[in-house]
Amino acid sequence: MSAALPPTSRDVARIAGVSQTTVSYVLTGKGAISPATREHVLKVADSIGYRPNLAARSMRTRRSGRLAVIMGVGFGNQVRMLTGASHVANEAGYVMETHSVDGSVEARTERVLELAAGGQYEGILTFVPVLGSALSDGRDTPPVLAATAFDEQMRSVGELADAGLVDVFVRALVAAGHRRFVHVAGPQGFSSARARRDTYLACIERLGVESLGVLGGEWSAETGRQAVLALADDAPPVAVIAANDDLAIGVLRGAAERGWSVPEDVVVTGWDNARFGAYTMPSLTTVDVDFRAAGSHAMQLLVAALRGEEPPPRGATLQHIVWRESTGRAGPPPQAPRPAPRSGAAMSPVPGEPSASP
Repeated sequence: MSAALPPTSRDVARIAGVSQTTVSYVLTGKGAISPATREHVLKVADSIGYRPNLAARSMRTRRSGRLAVIMGVGFGNQVRMLTGASHVANEAGYVMETHSVDGSVEARTERVLELAAGGQYEGILTFVPVLGSALSDGRDTPPVLAATAFDEQMRSVGELADAGLVDVFVRALVAAGHRRFVHVAGPQGFSSARARRDTYLACIERLGVESLGVLGGEWSAETGRQAVLALADDAPPVAVIAANDDLAIGVLRGAAERGWSVPEDVVVTGWDNARFGAYTMPSLTTVDVDFRAAGSHAMQLLVAALRGEEPPPRGATLQHIVWRESTGRAGPPPQAPRPAPRSGAAMSPVPGEPSASP
């Protein structure tokens, strides 16, 4: 008994109710195909298990259907970005291949130029820094786009290192009644750690509340523990803004050793939304960073460049706060203006914020 023949593009066209030319345009990125039609054809192709013959396509059109992503040596957050990029590439009908490139920015640039000149890829996306000479708009060589998310040491940079939510943390805690703060910082060689420290200091100064200092300087839980053990006995009630979840876990441990309860004597925030944070006692308020969405958007930009389409707009923000028990009753700061006090009633302004009266 012979095995069933694999589905063809004719099968896709028949089931989708479109012409084979339309199917070809969808799979190659050519022609003026509406987004709805493209999505319909791709769903039909996926539902019947159709996979384009990339070798045959390459011979007919000189298009390989292959995209390359350049990453550094290492895993962690890079893998989450690759997951998002791979999903977008597959949905668009491309095969995505990754290349881990070590060494200097010059070495990475040379490797990207080699890949672009080799003719194996229709487009190249790099998550790591390269020189401007490696970038291309696709006129003479395949488009090479830089969605740089990591620096030379594979540390987050750019939008992924934005620290604006530290400001939200501090304002929310001030609104909840906290007036004394401390920041447990990460290593200052990381742009994300520097940004979180600087945002903390600027917010403390603007709101006019007390800071017990910037402590720490490493990413370890032990650093967070030692920071709490170094505080004066009369520090509570104190709000601790930790630069990541490992530091925050150490803060929880240090508070327990000193007999300080969380969130009554100490409140604490973290960053990164590590899996353990939902299971600590109390559970940890933190920031979730959507690396997968960052990878998806980067690949969407490359696919748009290949198809001559307008770049897609950035979707939702890559970061959001996960409010949990470690910050007590604190939550998102109110967005609407506060109501005016009733006649004869007094309203205490938040330190550093304008009062309701002129």
